Amino acid sequence: MVVVMYPQAKEEQVAEVDSRLTAMGFRAQVIYGAKRTVVAAVGDRRAIESLGLEALPGVEKVVPIMKPFKLASREVSEENTVIKVRGVTIGADQVAVIAGPCAVESREQLMKAAQAARRAGARFLRGGAFKPRTSPYSFQGMEEEGLKLLAEVSEQTGLVTVSEVIDEDSLERATAYIDILQIGTRNMQNFRLLKAAGQSNKPILLKRGLSATIEEWLMAAEYIMSEGNQSVILCERGIRTFETYTRNTLDLSAIPLVKSLSHLPVVVDPSHATGKRELVLPMTLAAVAAGADGLLVEMHPNPAKALCDGPQSLNPEQFLQLMESARPVAQAIGKTL
Repeated sequence: MVVVMYPQAKEEQVAEVDSRLTAMGFRAQVIYGAKRTVVAAVGDRRAIESLGLEALPGVEKVVPIMKPFKLASREVSEENTVIKVRGVTIGADQVAVIAGPCAVESREQLMKAAQAARRAGARFLRGGAFKPRTSPYSFQGMEEEGLKLLAEVSEQTGLVTVSEVIDEDSLERATAYIDILQIGTRNMQNFRLLKAAGQSNKPILLKRGLSATIEEWLMAAEYIMSEGNQSVILCERGIRTFETYTRNTLDLSAIPLVKSLSHLPVVVDPSHATGKRELVLPMTLAAVAAGADGLLVEMHPNPAKALCDGPQSLNPEQFLQLMESARPVAQAIGKTL
């Protein structure tokens, strides 16, 4: 359920609601919005009436949440969640663009990618240090050395960093270097990792699983949020279907649908969704038009020499074209890029 406080509710009134819920065995979290504060609580609904919450000073109403995902649901917050990292936002009126190579390969490669991303207008730098690959013989990433390079390049360019973690050990190590931690499609239902991410103080970018339903995806976000971390970014990256001409099938309908179900920001990865460089631009434009809060685009200084996902990576010139093409689409729906 959600206890909605009046806009003028005092801090001690919010604390009293929180205290009563906790005393009755509810897992309560106070969520501060731009207009009002709510207290979200998970527990036995039958105990709600005995609490007398609606009679407490500062309480406007008590709203039961019927969906299985509680904290992630739109019922908890009518306002969209805006995540701010080092002065840059995801979920506001500006479409956030996260660009960079699939994997960190060297200082020179990463710096060239970061500079190209910055010149084109991107504010976020992606780069994999831990790479879960289908084949054990494929490049697995530079691990902590890659994390150090991301932190170094970020300091020099001012870009906010995003990198994937694959287990609890990599999460602990990445926390010291990276701004936003990514949980990839293969780990969407790695519940121990989700819980550990929920206990971190970093925003989490959660990719949809290969064959995950929207409810399963939101329930994965719920695992993170139930541990106290409300800064979750959902990433649609295509799902596995019977189609073989593309790497995956980009579910564009998921963007407006999830935004109607949840207050969390939704970004789209057109690179992994299609697996083909020539499809990244049109799917980017479609994602922006559908209301995506951000884009996750693979860009490499020299895709032909990339150690990972070269066929779907843009070069700097193609990425610049993508940014220039997407800006008028964003403006058409009242956003900037």
